[in-house]
Amino acid sequence: MIGRDELHGVLVPVVTPFLPSGELDLASYTRYVEKLAEHHINGLIINGTTGEAPTVRWDEVVQLTRATQQILKEKQRSIPVIIGTGTNDTLTTVQRTELAAALGADAVLVVVPYYSRPSQEGIIEHFRRVTEVGVPVIAYEIPARTGVRLTMHTAKTIMEMEGVIGMKDSSDGLDLVTELTRQDAGAVLCGDDLYYHAKLSQGASGGILASANLYTDIFIEVHDLVQKGMVMEGKRSFDRVVPLIRKLFQEPNPAPRE
Repeated sequence: MIGRDELHGVLVPVVTPFLPSGELDLASYTRYVEKLAEHHINGLIINGTTGEAPTVRWDEVVQLTRATQQILKEKQRSIPVIIGTGTNDTLTTVQRTELAAALGADAVLVVVPYYSRPSQEGIIEHFRRVTEVGVPVIAYEIPARTGVRLTMHTAKTIMEMEGVIGMKDSSDGLDLVTELTRQDAGAVLCGDDLYYHAKLSQGASGGILASANLYTDIFIEVHDLVQKGMVMEGKRSFDRVVPLIRKLFQEPNPAPRE
């Protein structure tokens, strides 16, 4: 398991390759994760939306997790494995979080409940129940997909919960990261790839970035430069991948054009 102080740097949400039959392509997945593991990344996210969480069955999540753990063991890499368990149903989210804990997940990624657009109090209670499982939780704010935006009070309340180690901020702006870091509320990870450098400059500790599946070392370099106070140098490095990010997000994630 990982703590707040370990939640930093570049975390990569993995894609899920399939065979034409619709079954998992574990051979391709193994080669792919082996390649990612060569980089100095700080986490792998299984069953995020980049990995097609809305359509991947839980038994497939189990296969992907076990394959990832085996690859890292063979490579002798201690990269945290984080599993996406969030749904818009609290009971299902809790159950999936329990299953992820049993699989040995180092943390879980839990999205704000989507579609049903619960009240702020309901969102807080949703996360409170998930934290009771005992596995570290990364909250995930992405109002463009959930249909509801966290207030600053709600975000801070969630971040202060015992068991919540940080938040993935895909709020399409700088307000959330600026205020949370100003109040020293905990680790904030950028989830908007185009805002990566800007959010690092506002105090984000890293990013969960779909684009970092490609040119991974450049994204790591951007983080390291900003952390050293070399903000403009980090901006120049980031500018190298901006065209890539724009091209990848021409279509909704996870279906970028070539």
